[in-house]
Amino acid sequence: MEFLHTMVRVKDLEESLRFYCDLLELHEVKRYDSERGRFTLVYLAASGQLEGAKETFSPTIELTYNWDKEDYSGGRNFGHLAFAVENIYELCKKLMDAGVTINRPPRCGHMAFVKSPDGISIELLQKGDALAPQQPWLDMPNTGSW
Repeated sequence: MEFLHTMVRVKDLEESLRFYCDLLELHEVKRYDSERGRFTLVYLAASGQLEGAKETFSPTIELTYNWDKEDYSGGRNFGHLAFAVENIYELCKKLMDAGVTINRPPRCGHMAFVKSPDGISIELLQKGDALAPQQPWLDMPNTGSW
């Protein structure tokens, strides 16, 4: 058995690609448009997994965009996607500067949660040892749910 991908339905493909590619720095490795099925599939991989993702699509995130408008709710029911990051403080600042709410700030220097434009919880984990706790994260409260 081989883990292939996690599928997330998105309402606005361009907004989701901006979040996942521009802000989280994932890379598009494949795209499939189905005129008959009226949907687009976009497969994304993290930098450290690009080679394997291009060959076997493992592991990737599959963004599914249905061309006919639908309302998706219950993003919290999905659970979350998790990414190991080089510097959790730098990434959280980048996300916050771009208007993304840091739902669970990285107070411990190890873990944070944000949400995608479609309400999917994203867990960010510091690679290696936790960074030393620092401001403004240390005193920042949780916001909303994750």
